[in-house]
Amino acid sequence: MSRSASAPSTTSRPLALFGLLLVVVVVAATAFGGGAAPLELGDPGPFVRWSLPTLRAIHDGAAAVTIGALVLAAFIVPETTRTSRRRTLAHLAGGAAIIWFLAGVGGLLTNFASLAGIRLTDPNYLTQLAAFIWQLDGTRTATISALVVAVVALCAPVAESKSALGWLAAASLFALLPLALSGHSAASLDHMGGVNGLAFHILSATLWVGGLVALVVIRPSLGKHLQVTVQRYSVIAGWCFVLLVGSGLLVSWINIGALSGLASRYGVLLILKSVAAVLLGLAGWWHRHRTIAALQDTANGMAPLRGSSVAPQGSAFTRLAVGEVAVMAAAFGLGAAVGRTPTPPTSEERPETSIVYDLSGYLDPGAPDSTSWLTAWQTDWLWVTVAVIAIVVYLRWAVRLHSRGDRWPLLRTISWVLGWLVFVYFTSGGVGVYGRILFSWHMIEHMGVAMIVPLLLVPGAPITLALRALPARKDKTMGPREFILATVHSTYLRVLANPVIAASFFFFSLAIFYYSPLFELAMRTHTGHVLMMVHFLATGYMFTWVLIGTDPGPKRWSPIALLVVLFVTISFHAFFGVLITQSTELLAANFFGRLDLPWMTTPVADQRTGGAIAWGVGEVPTLVLAVTVAWQWMKTDDRESTRRDRRVDRDGDAELAAYNAQLAVLARRDEQ
Repeated sequence: MSRSASAPSTTSRPLALFGLLLVVVVVAATAFGGGAAPLELGDPGPFVRWSLPTLRAIHDGAAAVTIGALVLAAFIVPETTRTSRRRTLAHLAGGAAIIWFLAGVGGLLTNFASLAGIRLTDPNYLTQLAAFIWQLDGTRTATISALVVAVVALCAPVAESKSALGWLAAASLFALLPLALSGHSAASLDHMGGVNGLAFHILSATLWVGGLVALVVIRPSLGKHLQVTVQRYSVIAGWCFVLLVGSGLLVSWINIGALSGLASRYGVLLILKSVAAVLLGLAGWWHRHRTIAALQDTANGMAPLRGSSVAPQGSAFTRLAVGEVAVMAAAFGLGAAVGRTPTPPTSEERPETSIVYDLSGYLDPGAPDSTSWLTAWQTDWLWVTVAVIAIVVYLRWAVRLHSRGDRWPLLRTISWVLGWLVFVYFTSGGVGVYGRILFSWHMIEHMGVAMIVPLLLVPGAPITLALRALPARKDKTMGPREFILATVHSTYLRVLANPVIAASFFFFSLAIFYYSPLFELAMRTHTGHVLMMVHFLATGYMFTWVLIGTDPGPKRWSPIALLVVLFVTISFHAFFGVLITQSTELLAANFFGRLDLPWMTTPVADQRTGGAIAWGVGEVPTLVLAVTVAWQWMKTDDRESTRRDRRVDRDGDAELAAYNAQLAVLARRDEQ
């Protein structure tokens, strides 16, 4: 029997190494940083103090393995009739999710004890936990996360299809996001920037680390597919590295405030964590430029291992990857310890907060003037990052087409880039700054994101560009191109792309949002505000796409029907604006009514101004949409006329001749 036939399909040693180093490093780093030092008031006891960073490290490590295994199973690892790699990864994800769940529950219990300042053995502990578990942000988000993880742990071992594994991966990533709402960044003055940066940091680290750990675990079963698997993973790892470094710098600067903070114990731990990230980046570079090429040579039969299908380069990859896993475990342990280590004091005087900050998360920017449109700025790092990624990916695809001799219209590229730049302005510029506290400016932001930005993004035709630039996979895995095709031809999109449905989402969701508690929730909470912006952009893009989009999708309606849908929808939209203009009841009264801005007249007057904006601003985008639909209609007629003329030139208008001949036959029959 050959060595490859008797080789195990997985190896558990990397998991054991990862877990052991994780615990050792977090304990040592916590001791160094003082993260488990006794508290002067409300000390929960040494067990809770030491359990918090340890459980957090185990929690993060298990989450990484869960998500990494699911992503590999759904999108990366090839499967054949003789392998069961997807099932192996699903079972690995299920087991890791159980540990993730248990560590999450343990972290919830100990975190509440720390917040309440009581020991776990206190007779009133369970009573207080039951009373406040849903009232405190930390325990509420931890509970939601644990429930989602429990579902993943139950479903992962029985999931078989790529789509099911993909949905579980998405659910797992969602379960991670609440963690960004805790820690030093969430308590900083730049709360939103810290939360956004920490969210990107957590997601990128989890995908990168978890993917590599899962890859090393199943490496013995990959055989000749090791090269393609490593190559696909390296693309994800490269993006994760960039996001990890960028978000890490942002979060670190927010927390330490000055370079002098690097001399503190908190700063030392940050430096050690940064060194680990640099080492991992160098290892990733080596994989991308050396190991993958060597594995490709092996797959082509240039350097086989005697008696085995696994080449020496496969062993070299394993040794380097196991070393990376060890460094990653240390980085995760350091990260958990940093979260419990006191941040260094700063010499800068912290500005006094107010009711405006307590409600919106931002300081009062002062009364707007004629220059505020250009001078006011508060970077929303979430949307800046999304815009940069969207632009970079689009440009890379366009360059890829150009490099192989294909053409891509320059105007489409300009439209796409300009659309995202306008989006960044509406979310970070003066409109975004004052849109967080004034209804009138918020309505400008809404109209801009939902109506103006899509008018620029949709003509960019990103789906068409992606389908032309992305390579097709031949091993039946779900790559980016396959995912886009599956989405384009899905029943969900066929329903959502129906013009009536898209128009209904565009308008009726608008009315439901503003006349329900959802509006106040979106203005007061970071998560709600993010979901609000996603909703505005998604519904606006879908509505614009069904009207003037050129990307592939469900069959388009006739131009006349589209114009009818457009004018009916905008009529309802104008009615909504008039309704707000004439309203005397303040929307989101517990938010706008409590801001108490000294430079504003009354919230109701500002709301009426916002209604007038909603009524009037929609006319210009509507005109542009109507003109575009009519122009596309004329272009379609011109193309049809051109095709008809070419057919006449080619066959002498045989169709018309056949029709005339048929009429002649009928005429002769009538004469007889």
